[in-house]
Amino acid sequence: MVNESTLLASTKAEWIKFRTVRSSMMGVILTFVLIIGLGVLVSSLERSHWSQVSNLRQATFDPVSSSLVGILFGQLAVGVIGTLFITSEYSSGSIRTTLTAVPNRLRLIASKLFVLFATLLVVGEVVCVAAFLIGQRIYFGVVPTASLDNGAVLRSVLLAGVYLALLGILGFSLGLIFRQSGACISLFVTLLLVVPIIGFFFPQSWQNDFQRFEPSTLGQSMFSPSAPSNSFGAWSATIILTAFVGVVLLIALALFERRDAGAVT
Repeated sequence: MVNESTLLASTKAEWIKFRTVRSSMMGVILTFVLIIGLGVLVSSLERSHWSQVSNLRQATFDPVSSSLVGILFGQLAVGVIGTLFITSEYSSGSIRTTLTAVPNRLRLIASKLFVLFATLLVVGEVVCVAAFLIGQRIYFGVVPTASLDNGAVLRSVLLAGVYLALLGILGFSLGLIFRQSGACISLFVTLLLVVPIIGFFFPQSWQNDFQRFEPSTLGQSMFSPSAPSNSFGAWSATIILTAFVGVVLLIALALFERRDAGAVT
């Protein structure tokens, strides 16, 4: 039986670690700056050039996705936050001290996951709602706007926050597998940015099936009011991305249980 007091104590300890580590706080600040800052920049450019936009572009314009365009860069920040939350303990050797304090490895990871997911979910929801509202305010009176009163719009903005939290868990899982910050961050960037480019070199008959399963494409489906062409709907994309992250996490947990706690250099 799980000792709830011990689980609670380890979770509190992990929360203290998270909020007192400079890399975590810098990552959170960077997430705000990238998503809101780029959202404001793109929204302002859309407004200033709206009169020059083609009729087709105006008819298909998505005010939700455009105001959330900063997610394309903010997703890298949350991945780094998740990765460093575990790899920093390996690089410093403090993982041994952590396991001495919490010898139950599954309980330790459960505490870390709860702190990481809950924090990134709150951060993600706040920053995405803020970017959306600011963007719509910039568009007002010139560019078509969207409202959270619309169910599809509300779903898109909220799932954008879920997407960021899931990517944080993916980064954490990769960190648990490889235990080296540089390697994990490189792999995370490759999954999100390089793999989609590689897909363009596949035969056309393969591209659609390949690209629709990419994490970044699944994310776009999640925070778009209407599904992009040749992609899954928002809820299907959420389920698939959650399953993908879950599989990587299970592999990470299996390796964590078998390995020693030695620091990696």
